[in-house]
Amino acid sequence: MEEQGGYTISGDELFFFHEKPAALPLYEAFARRLLAEIDNVTVKVQKTQISFSNRHNFAFVSFLPVRRAKDRPKTYITVTFGLQYKKESPRVDAASEPYPNRWTHHMLIASPEEIDDELMGWIKEAAEFSAGKR
Repeated sequence: MEEQGGYTISGDELFFFHEKPAALPLYEAFARRLLAEIDNVTVKVQKTQISFSNRHNFAFVSFLPVRRAKDRPKTYITVTFGLQYKKESPRVDAASEPYPNRWTHHMLIASPEEIDDELMGWIKEAAEFSAGKR
């Protein structure tokens, strides 16, 4: 485990980035901020994504290619979050409604500056929405 500004990244998280190590600092910046700003979050590393949950999953980090290859930067992470409505923003690369009033949003993040107050506001809203689900 590595200590990163108050957040200890696990070996599983490090391994998730073994094929794309340049994206690790983006993930660290996102995870550090999420875990500092939202209480009682569990981090689960899976084969294709890292999920953040309270009662339910509310945010994910993956390498989902939500833009055409020519429009994707070389180094990125995809941050996915769920809300009860469609977030209208040019920053959202894709949104779908897999269930009525449950919208999944995908954002491609290519620089630490994109992990800003606006994004974190949406992530906090997703955590509250998730915590309120039955």
